[in-house]
Amino acid sequence: MDEHKENIQGKDVNVKMSEETEDEKTKPCSRIHPDEETAPQTSQPNRDFSHPVYKEISLANGHINRMSKDELRIKLAELKLDTRGVKDVMKKRLKNYFKKQKLVQSAAEGGPTDTYYDYICVVDFEATCEEDNPSDFLHEIIEFPMVLINTHTLQIVDTFQAYVKPEVNPQLSDFCVKLTGITQQTVDEADPFPEVLHRVVEWLQERELGTKHKYAILTDGAWDMSKFLNIQCRISRIRYPQFAKKWINIRKAYCNFYKVPRTQTKLSTMLEKLGMKYEGRPHSGLDDSRNIARIAIRMLQDGCQLRVNERMHGGQLLSVPSSAPVEGAPPPRNPGNRE
Repeated sequence: MDEHKENIQGKDVNVKMSEETEDEKTKPCSRIHPDEETAPQTSQPNRDFSHPVYKEISLANGHINRMSKDELRIKLAELKLDTRGVKDVMKKRLKNYFKKQKLVQSAAEGGPTDTYYDYICVVDFEATCEEDNPSDFLHEIIEFPMVLINTHTLQIVDTFQAYVKPEVNPQLSDFCVKLTGITQQTVDEADPFPEVLHRVVEWLQERELGTKHKYAILTDGAWDMSKFLNIQCRISRIRYPQFAKKWINIRKAYCNFYKVPRTQTKLSTMLEKLGMKYEGRPHSGLDDSRNIARIAIRMLQDGCQLRVNERMHGGQLLSVPSSAPVEGAPPPRNPGNRE
């Protein structure tokens, strides 16, 4: 729902966007760590980065920085690594390969783990919309997709999809139907949101997420949780679900990891920069989620340690600093009704 999200960015929907404002989209992302080329993103801020292994990594990075695009591609091919993507992506891939190799060798000194979560659950809602949304338009979720990534195998292992019957604006606009491919008949025959959310919770519970397995939600931007889900819970008169109060904003993670401005973090641009093409129908929630998952998997393969970087608190969107302890999402539970 990339274009739809861009259309409503900056609209007043009673959510204070303290970190993801319109003006900030053109600024470079804040750095996760002052020396992130050599220092891994960990939940242990007091780690001693003076260890000799980090000097070796720094020297390797300097050598990689001087390589041409052809030299990078040849070296990646020799190591049987992915050779697709622009030069900066290939440099980052090669640097992280050597970093991981060195840290494995120094595991006795307490090298970092490769991942924070056993599973990452990608969510990308589709919602009601008009071609020119008025400022007071209430966007209602009409598709709830989830794509589950196993971070150890780096594979998509399961998917969930349910359509939702809107309540406030039950008649979809022609623009919405054309954009999302979701027909009026589909939503007319769908369950209301509270029932769909109940099925989502059951789906997560059946996979033992938050109990046996550590997991996190991942979204393409801040809008899905801070706007769409927040608005929908108010409309449906239910509390905001605890398991969705923290998530990984892949746009922030992408621009921090590959060091690109936020203007280069649209879904189509991220895919293109990584040497991939969109698969499926754009603005299908499930297809968008699958493509976002492909980006997340590629980032994990390139050495990025995806972690929660945004959260909701009191209806307000906040950033989660990299120095904060790493926490997975809590066991999913059905939220109660609003009082």
